[in-house]
Amino acid sequence: MEKKPFVTKEKIEEIIKTVPTPFHLYDEKGIRENARAVKEAFSWNPGFREYFAVKATPTPALIKILGEYDCGCDCSSMTELMLSEAMGFDGNHIMFSSNDTPPEEYKKAADMGAIINLDDFTAIDIVEKTLGKLPKRMSCRYNPGGLFALSNGIMDNPGDSKYGMTTDQLFEAFRVMKAKGVEEFGIHAFLASNTVTNEYYPKLAEVLFKLAVQLQNVTGAHVTFINLSGGVGIPYEPWQEPNDIRAIGAGVEKVYNKVLVPAGMDDVSIFAEMGRFMMGPYGALVTKAINEKHIYKEYIGVDACAVNLMRPAMYGSYHHITVLGKENAECDHKYDVTGSLCENNDKFAIDRMLPEIELGDILYIHDTGAHGFSMGYNYNGKLWSAEVLLKEDGSFEVIRRPETPKDYFATLDFTPEYKKMFPEEQQ
Repeated sequence: MEKKPFVTKEKIEEIIKTVPTPFHLYDEKGIRENARAVKEAFSWNPGFREYFAVKATPTPALIKILGEYDCGCDCSSMTELMLSEAMGFDGNHIMFSSNDTPPEEYKKAADMGAIINLDDFTAIDIVEKTLGKLPKRMSCRYNPGGLFALSNGIMDNPGDSKYGMTTDQLFEAFRVMKAKGVEEFGIHAFLASNTVTNEYYPKLAEVLFKLAVQLQNVTGAHVTFINLSGGVGIPYEPWQEPNDIRAIGAGVEKVYNKVLVPAGMDDVSIFAEMGRFMMGPYGALVTKAINEKHIYKEYIGVDACAVNLMRPAMYGSYHHITVLGKENAECDHKYDVTGSLCENNDKFAIDRMLPEIELGDILYIHDTGAHGFSMGYNYNGKLWSAEVLLKEDGSFEVIRRPETPKDYFATLDFTPEYKKMFPEEQQ
């Protein structure tokens, strides 16, 4: 399967006249089409809601687009809560799923009316002491331990994950929380990351639906929602078949009718917290070839680096690369495509077969719409890039300006060094 950019070289050249490379570019048309597809796939469940994982792409202009399709926000920190509040999301549209959580973040979530999803049994006491009492609606994160496998093999190892409660802890948590006044309960689980199979959500749903029936029968707690969290992935590699969200939704519906409906639990709402699936394919990192090096290997140096896209350096992840204007040229040159960090893992591709690259060529790095810009950092004094939205009408909008040296040094604004660097501010 061929991966094609969602933008033309001519359009990129137009944008570059205004916005310097590197920058992250997002496709409004693709984002909207996907959001509609997700909503339609789960329309059989009246209470369904996608809580977009803010951590994946914390950019207001993009999250607001999802909000037009009744998506909410999955938050994991104080700043993500603050951002969601500033964008106008109400408590019903905010899920606070965090771990190792400072008490003040629980208070902020409660003040906003957000749904608090507890990662650990000990958090019950922390929330009660912080708030004075438990909220009427709460959720708990489940970790079944062991390995999580589908028919196509082992998907992940929850037993090695720091997240969630054991089965025994979950039952005890529901008992304790019910006794302390919680009236509406939810279950949450994330058992595998970036799955490219339509089996994952239905299989996870079956595990959680059966657990919900047991919890309600044993503890008397009223389970009102089940959160399938994230884990629905995207095909980073061009030979992978993408997930079919409508097939996934139908698979979850089948299990819902098989497990929950006969148990009299047909009022349970289904939630999701997809970040990668909602935004990943609809973003790209645009960068220019600025250097070449010929030693033991052939290197192409670009003006982006791992601070703009950490995944290849951190995980060894594959991101497809298109050399704009050379889409039909033969991939007969082997390159390492590198950034300028003082780290040897600062490589977007290793031994990648690509068309011959000349200095000034524009490289389009695919599938950076989630966990791309958001995982940026400032090592080597590198600055964060701009974010640009390619709008449905073909125009473009800068939705985040590039960072400047003044931004980078902002927390030193009380020091003599800052004053020497920016004397104009002292006048």
